[in-house]
Amino acid sequence: MSYRLLIKVAALASTCFIGMSHALGETRMALVIGNSNYANVTALPNPANDAKAVAKFLTSAGFQVLQAPDLSQSDMRRSIGDFAGMVADKGPDTVALVFYAGHGLQVDGENYLVPVDASIERESDVPLQAMRLADLMNALAAVPSRARIVILDACRNNPFSDINKTTGRGLAIVDAPTGSLVSYSTAPGTEAQDGDRENSPFTTALLKVGQTPSLPVEQMLKQVRLAVNEATNHQQIPWESSSLTSDFAFFPSGQTKLASAAAPAPERAQTRSAEAWQKDLKSRTPREAYEIVIREDKVEAYEAYLTLYPAQSMAPVMRSIVERRREVIAWYNAVTINTTASYDAFLAAYANSDFSLTAHRLAERASMRALFNGANAFASAALTCPCNNQPAPPVTPRQKRADLTPSGGSGAGGGNGAGGDGAGGGGPGSGLTVVSPPVVTEVYEDPPVRVRVRDWRHRHGDWKKPPSRYPDPPSRTGDKSYPNKPSRIGDKSYGDKPSRTAGGKWGKPGRIMPTRTATAVPPTRTPKPSFNRGMIYNRGMAMGPRPMMFRAGGFSFGRRF
Repeated sequence: MSYRLLIKVAALASTCFIGMSHALGETRMALVIGNSNYANVTALPNPANDAKAVAKFLTSAGFQVLQAPDLSQSDMRRSIGDFAGMVADKGPDTVALVFYAGHGLQVDGENYLVPVDASIERESDVPLQAMRLADLMNALAAVPSRARIVILDACRNNPFSDINKTTGRGLAIVDAPTGSLVSYSTAPGTEAQDGDRENSPFTTALLKVGQTPSLPVEQMLKQVRLAVNEATNHQQIPWESSSLTSDFAFFPSGQTKLASAAAPAPERAQTRSAEAWQKDLKSRTPREAYEIVIREDKVEAYEAYLTLYPAQSMAPVMRSIVERRREVIAWYNAVTINTTASYDAFLAAYANSDFSLTAHRLAERASMRALFNGANAFASAALTCPCNNQPAPPVTPRQKRADLTPSGGSGAGGGNGAGGDGAGGGGPGSGLTVVSPPVVTEVYEDPPVRVRVRDWRHRHGDWKKPPSRYPDPPSRTGDKSYPNKPSRIGDKSYGDKPSRTAGGKWGKPGRIMPTRTATAVPPTRTPKPSFNRGMIYNRGMAMGPRPMMFRAGGFSFGRRF
């Protein structure tokens, strides 16, 4: 029989309790999953029995129960999705409850529910073959409802021995979302017992204590914790995380409902110090103090008990509970922060923990993620760097300047000028002062073209007479002698090397070098002042100011340089 048919049959069978739900003023719906017949590991006898007993209990409490035994992964996801849709159809004043019995395990701080068709050979198979508890919680939180309760009898011994040494024992701590309650059959990081009877110790205690009228669910789970601890010889302690915003009881009464509505909800979230617990436990007997501490299940309460009764027979049990709880809390903090530093801190405190291998792997993963994020941040910063994305400078028009007449006065500007002293001058080192508006001649900033006077030589070695406007340079034979070196004018002899003029270089015909003589360069024209021509003070070279040059008629005159 498929799970869809079972859901329909269970829905029809529970219609007689709809009237009770209306009398309670709320709609109650429950999904009960019992996975016993696992295909690849040893079958569990009790989950099927637990699921049937819990379904009967919930039906008597006014729930519309949907039973779904032995679900595969696809069936489990489909049934949870269908259940969330039915809760949404009932409206926001609905209490949604999910009970799961079967195998459960944690990997990398994530809790997983194992379907019956799971084939897990290595740790990486768990996310692919199982279902995350977070997915179940998200599916319930996505629909409006009054309260969401998840009860997991799923922390039995891990049957997948190949991953037992790396995943850690039991389930991990989970924070219940607002308006939710998550209950474990045993504390985080510990394993539950399947039991020798028809039902597990947790389910047996749940069915018994849950029948108490007018008992809020949180107080009921505290009583279940004490009963399970006694039934398992102090080896199993159930645990829950509650963020309910309204009180809930399986069998409420009108008076209880009114009283619970007036009860302050924040009391559940209060944290008491170990000193405050010592004051409460000091007047109790060791047995009474032990029961109170187990029911409350707080690390501070365990520490207060150990301080008051260090020599009692239950003190070793308390010490083991405190040590394991602290370790699990440290592991929860490391996984929540999820950085290399958080995992290193955990390993420094608990190097021999069953979570150490996972901590090493997650630390390495966190370091690689940090390097990758750093590379991305550097790349993104480089894209916005001004040196990379600096816009091209705007093209400005060529600047012009006025040709000013030098004078010997001083102005209000800065620097010493060539024509006067003090702080005056039209600019740094200019020595120019505008006395009256002069005739402005627009001259571009570019310096005049430098003409190098040299001999012009034909490509094939023949000397060609230079143009008349380029006079011959002075000969280097007069004052450019090179001491201790042979003369280059005569035969170009260099020690033992053959002469270039006599026989050429290695037998090649030589060239006759003409003798160059110095020639005076008188100016051929007298520069005339012109409205379009002016005097330019050239400071372009780094060696200092150049001599004055005149430009007239397109020719340049003056001393060569």
